[in-house]
Amino acid sequence: MHRHRLPGAAARSACANPESLSHLKDYGLSADKVGFDFEAIIQRSRKVAKQLNSGVGFLMKKNKIEVIEGTAKLEKGTAAPKVVVALNAGGNRTLEAKSVMLAVGARARAIPQIGLEADGDRIWAYREAMAPKFMPKSIVVIGSGAIGIEFGSFYRALGAEVTVVEAVDRIMPVEDIEVSKAAQKAFEKRGMKFRTGCKVTKVTKDKTGVKVAIEAGGKAETLEAEVCISAVGITANTDGIGLEALGVNMDRGHITIDGHCQTNVKGLYAIGDCAGAPWLAHKASHEGIHAAEHIAGFKTPNVHSPIAGCTYAQPQVASVGITEQQAKEEKREVKIGRFPFKVNGKAIASGETEGFVKTIFDAKTGALIGAHMIGAEVTEMIQGYVTAITLEATEEDIHGIVYPHPTMSEAMHEAALDAYGRVIHI
Repeated sequence: MHRHRLPGAAARSACANPESLSHLKDYGLSADKVGFDFEAIIQRSRKVAKQLNSGVGFLMKKNKIEVIEGTAKLEKGTAAPKVVVALNAGGNRTLEAKSVMLAVGARARAIPQIGLEADGDRIWAYREAMAPKFMPKSIVVIGSGAIGIEFGSFYRALGAEVTVVEAVDRIMPVEDIEVSKAAQKAFEKRGMKFRTGCKVTKVTKDKTGVKVAIEAGGKAETLEAEVCISAVGITANTDGIGLEALGVNMDRGHITIDGHCQTNVKGLYAIGDCAGAPWLAHKASHEGIHAAEHIAGFKTPNVHSPIAGCTYAQPQVASVGITEQQAKEEKREVKIGRFPFKVNGKAIASGETEGFVKTIFDAKTGALIGAHMIGAEVTEMIQGYVTAITLEATEEDIHGIVYPHPTMSEAMHEAALDAYGRVIHI
C-alpha cells in the first residue's frame, strides 16, 4: 500500500475524538457546555511528539550511539562511502565505516508552478497542519490519501468546513473500492465535501484566504477557503547529498534497494521514505533493524513482508495485502468474505456499528491474500491479519481460531467464514 506517514503520525492518532462527545446521550450520559480548546489540543499533540522524540534520544544514549549534529554529504570511500559532515557547531568532520545507512526521509511535495507550496500561513503541508497558528473556519484539502483524509476528518470534527479535492475518480484510491465508497459516505455524513476526478490548475492566496482553481470534465470551478492543506505526496530528501557522483541507482527520485536494503554502491544501505513506498514509519523501522542485522552478519529473512496501512480518521481505515480490484487485474480466482459491525455485539454495545471487515482468499490455495476494514479502532485489529498473511495462514487456520467475546475482532472471524459460506451471525 502506498501510504505516506511522516513524523507526527503518532501525535495525530493521539488526538481525542471530539465527535464522540456529541453522542453522550446515547449512553445515558450528559455534559454541559461541551466544547474544545484548540490551543490545548495542539499543545498536547506537540507534547506527545516531543515525548516520543525524547524517548528516541534516550535510547541512543542508552545504547552508546554517538549523535553528530550537522549536514552530511557522501563522498567516494573504500569499504563504503565517506560521510563528510558540516557540523552545526562549526567545522567539519569526516566519518568512515564498513557500512553507511541512509535514513534521510522525505518532505512534503510542493508544486510551485501552480502555486501549491506551503508558506506556513494560508497554504499548509503536514507540518503546518499539525502545529497551526490558528483554527481555520474553512479548508480545502488537496489529496485524499491518508494524510489528506486524516487532517480533513480532524478539522471537520472541530467544526471547519472541509472540501477535499482528489485527482482520480474516488477518494483514498489505494484502498479497496468498497472501502473507498464506504469511507466517502461516512465522511460526507459528517459534513465533509469531496470533488473527485478534479485537476487543480492554480492556487492563489491573499491575506484572508486562498482560491483553488479546479477543472473537471472540461468545466472550471474555483473553491475558496481560509486555508489550503497540500497532501499531494512526498519528495525524498536525496538531493545534494552526493548520490549522483557515487552513481547510486534511483527510481523516480527514490533510492533503489535490494531485499536487504542495499544499494548498488558497496557498503551503502538506504531505508525508510528515501527508499520508496510504502512511506510508513513502521516500514522504515523494520527496514532499519533488518539492514543493521544484515550488516552484523545475522541470517535475516527477506525484508519484504506484508505491511499494513492505517488511516486515523473517523471512521478509521486499515488494510493489508491486495485489493479485490488488484486480484481481478492479476486474474486471480478469489473468495471474498464480508461482515458488518452493525451486527457485532461489542460494536452495538459501544455504539460503533459503522463499517465492515472484508477478507480476500486465494481460491486455489486457501491463503489469505488481502484484508480491508473500516470502522472504529480497526487500526488496532489489522495486525491480526498481517500476522496471518506473514505465517501463510489458510482459511482453515483462521476458521479454527477462537476469538474472544465480546470483541470487535469477532468480525474478523466472521468475514473469513463468510468467504466460504460459513458465516454464523448474519
